[in-house]
Amino acid sequence: MTTPALVAVAHGTRTPSGPDTIEALMAQVRRRLPMADVHTSYVELNEPLFSDVMAAQRGPTVVVPLLLSSGYHTNHDLPEMAKAAQGPVRIARPLGPHPLLAAMMCHRLQAAGARRGDAVVMVAAGSRDSDALVDTLAMGRLLQAHWGAPVQVAQLSGSGQHVNEAVESLWAQGHRRIAAAPYLLAPGYFARKARAQATVAGCAAVADVLGSHRMVAELVARRYLAMAMTGAVADTTRVA
Repeated sequence: MTTPALVAVAHGTRTPSGPDTIEALMAQVRRRLPMADVHTSYVELNEPLFSDVMAAQRGPTVVVPLLLSSGYHTNHDLPEMAKAAQGPVRIARPLGPHPLLAAMMCHRLQAAGARRGDAVVMVAAGSRDSDALVDTLAMGRLLQAHWGAPVQVAQLSGSGQHVNEAVESLWAQGHRRIAAAPYLLAPGYFARKARAQATVAGCAAVADVLGSHRMVAELVARRYLAMAMTGAVADTTRVA
């Protein structure tokens, strides 16, 4: 059986360090999956574009979204663009929610100076999509279970409470030290916005983005293997 290619697709950003982070992440994935032909792509703003990479695929392909929740991209854009491939395609779930991401955020929080017991505001990019909101709230519960202290989810756009509202809610509950954990994969506009808003709101520590840590690379590999090891890649589809 032909080993399916892996096409990872990130959103894209105008911040130069964003694609650098994605490339560093995918370099680890290539080392983890030496048997697979691994490609990096972007929905927009950076090259190569996902649509172009998929148009070049001739054999079986597994698409791994480097996105942290379900939403319009995973439910609509990616399946539509994947139709350009000339071989069979399966699309894996987005990276989140997942316990590895919770563990990664705990690592980033401690590296930023947060203390166990500090309340946490988990800052997501945000969306009006109901699937995205469900996934983000589930990720907040996972982070709370791993961190061992209250976690409030805040959104930088779309529906849900804002960063300052989440911080004020935790202060009202009696928490005196609050840290912020950006639920973002790479540097970019939202990462800068998360740090600025958390700092203004009075957070004692602001963690870095998830980035190219080995735990994120392991999750990408697991998403690929879950699709590739189910047998021959079937007709173009999205698999939840």
